[in-house]
Amino acid sequence: MSNHTGVLTEHAPAEAIEEEAVIDAVVLARTDAAADVVFITFAAVDGGEMPAWQPGAHIDVELGNGIVRQYSLCGDPADRSSLTIGVLNAPASRGGSRYVHDSVHVGDRLTIRGPRNHFALVDADSYLFIAGGIGITPIAAMAREVERRGKPWKLVYGGRTLDSMALREEFAAFGERVSLWPQDTHGIINLPEVLGGPDADTVVYTCGPEPLLAAVETICDATWPTGALHLERFAPKVVERAADVAFDVEISSTGERITVPADKSVLETLGEAGIHILSSCGEGTCGTCETPVLEGEVDHRDSVLTKEEQGRNDCMMVCVSRAACPLLVLDL
Repeated sequence: MSNHTGVLTEHAPAEAIEEEAVIDAVVLARTDAAADVVFITFAAVDGGEMPAWQPGAHIDVELGNGIVRQYSLCGDPADRSSLTIGVLNAPASRGGSRYVHDSVHVGDRLTIRGPRNHFALVDADSYLFIAGGIGITPIAAMAREVERRGKPWKLVYGGRTLDSMALREEFAAFGERVSLWPQDTHGIINLPEVLGGPDADTVVYTCGPEPLLAAVETICDATWPTGALHLERFAPKVVERAADVAFDVEISSTGERITVPADKSVLETLGEAGIHILSSCGEGTCGTCETPVLEGEVDHRDSVLTKEEQGRNDCMMVCVSRAACPLLVLDL
């Protein structure tokens, strides 16, 4: 995904990323889940168990057209035999979703990496889930887990039409706890009403298109307790940024200093210097390239870290973020 814009939530430390699994996988099943939505289920080619994961996690899928995309897991974490993702055929995408819909079939072999979780489900007294479109994929696993724990929860789930909303029948069965909100019959979700009762004991989880996330974020920032909102974006958040200028990074293990030019990223510059950092999305949404920062002030441009996490200046997404000072010392 997939704040999958990354993910506004507690996130895994960068050290854990180095240990993620790389899996030779086969497509076990392909299901038409809704209009323009397919579910793809992967199993390991060698028949072994898939890695453990928790609700909110996503995997990288290396597609046959040479690109890598992140997709949220929406199956059952207790089932270690397979991993399932949901993919929307988005006409305005960069080609990943179209490739999955047109070219990924049962029996195909693909490499997947992960799972990685920057959208972790925190413990709370109650939960309010707000999903838009394909954003139901991580939210579905969360709602099932919260139900298993016996915690109170509600889901507001919007989509273009009822036919476009995957898993709608499963969640409609929960009755009044779930509000299905197809736009063609109900209009856009009435967020001021949905979020009109801030509650210190409730956390809000949301995932979906950027207009929905931006509106939820605006309301929660204004009226809900700090830390109540957790969100995941599938596309970069638009942020105001200073003009790009050159700066230096120091590699803590060697003391080497490298100048990052104004027209190149930290990730690209380090790679040219022979220091390769695992990366995937290249746009600050997946969290793969998270790198610890020991000294300096970061110009955060990612869509993964919360404002509080960015304020700590102890890590950065080197694919997009830069320095707000002459020198950054990186724990590399």
